[in-house]
Amino acid sequence: MADHTAAVLDRRELLTRVAPACAIACLAPCRVATLAASTPMLPLQDSHKFDVPSDVSMSIRQRMIMQFGRLIRFIRSLQGQLGETETIRLLNVYSADIGRRAGEQQALNAPDTSFESFVQVFRPPNFADSLTHEVVEDSEKVFGLRVTECIWAETFQGAGMGGEIGHAAVCNMDYHWPPAFNPDFKMERTKTLMQGHDHCNHRYIDTA
Repeated sequence: MADHTAAVLDRRELLTRVAPACAIACLAPCRVATLAASTPMLPLQDSHKFDVPSDVSMSIRQRMIMQFGRLIRFIRSLQGQLGETETIRLLNVYSADIGRRAGEQQALNAPDTSFESFVQVFRPPNFADSLTHEVVEDSEKVFGLRVTECIWAETFQGAGMGGEIGHAAVCNMDYHWPPAFNPDFKMERTKTLMQGHDHCNHRYIDTA
């Protein structure tokens, strides 16, 4: 019994040490700085060969599959070792942390923490390379989006990791982003492409 408990703790410690590296590498930058991916990099003089930009071009789909490949394999290992329920719980914990970090970072870079400053990052054409989305509600206190295509959902579903696993790994972060930017902000959502619905209905609300 002691050996089994130690093994479980070791696996959980592995998650605490490895998952943040995978998740932060994959999730945080692509939500906050997706548009930066298309920025050309200029060669540096006397650069080491490892630092010279590659001229290999990839589509956003190929890039996402490559970026998320290690995380998806890691999640599969967790499922096999810890089971579905515990894996989902732990992924929710870490995606929540990623969401909070994204909100805090956005707040640091924003001119202020007003509702308009917060929602500005979600307005089309931002994320146009990874989402098909439109604004369906836009008032002083509420900002609503309808998302009909999502590269994150397609990537996870294509790997057989959609549904609750994909939601825990990726979509859950969306709830924790707004209050980290401003404690008065929250997000409501009843549908996601990741979970098999025909669209995502993000609704950001200023509760102040």
